[in-house]
Amino acid sequence: MVTEEDAALEKAARLGAPSWVWRAGQQRRLDLVRRYLPLEGRRILDIGCGVGMYLRAFQRYSPSVLGLEIDHERAGHASAIAPVLQARAESLPLRDASVDVVFLNEVLEHVADDRRAIAEAARVVPRGGHIVIYLPNRRYPFETHGVYWRGRYHFGNFLFVNYLPEQFRDRLVPHARAYTWPDLRRTFEGLPLRIVHHGYVYPGFDNVKARSPFLADVLRRVLYALEHTPLRVFGLSHFLVLERL
Repeated sequence: MVTEEDAALEKAARLGAPSWVWRAGQQRRLDLVRRYLPLEGRRILDIGCGVGMYLRAFQRYSPSVLGLEIDHERAGHASAIAPVLQARAESLPLRDASVDVVFLNEVLEHVADDRRAIAEAARVVPRGGHIVIYLPNRRYPFETHGVYWRGRYHFGNFLFVNYLPEQFRDRLVPHARAYTWPDLRRTFEGLPLRIVHHGYVYPGFDNVKARSPFLADVLRRVLYALEHTPLRVFGLSHFLVLERL
């Protein structure tokens, strides 16, 4: 018998777990976006907007903010913040060149066809428009999406799963991809896009901060410094800004 808790875990595995509060890690990701891309007055589409935390943040800079979310319940929560379309990333119900910025925060690893999703994002921005992507780094030592073991999903962070050969990792994590840089490049190769920036970000450690502020501050200082060294390649996520040609 499937319990409500099991169903909720399965949903989190398939779609990711949305954040219900705005925390330092999210603010840092937003600040990094603004370092490379002005948001003021631009038409912004947040694909996979969850319950709308980034929608509210984007509204600080622009009155033209739109969300897209596949899950009906999450879309309902987010629609209290901004207009939200319920659709798949691979088939956006928008006209060509109808938004200026497309934002995908930890979304592409969950869609059925990641290349198609990026192609659709490229379609709905004009020349000079931008696509911003955060997505899991295969070189990060922990798999953060949980694993399936003996037919049951186990939530948590699992050490070195991402370092297994692909056929073994995919058995444990069939619900979410993780990307090397060559993997990521292949998803938009041949599309009319150029790379404005590619980097890596380490975690925000917001959960650690709630339990041990001193430890979280130390981890942030040390690991954020590594983002400017060759060890950045072991960060939690890729951070990519693309411009439509």
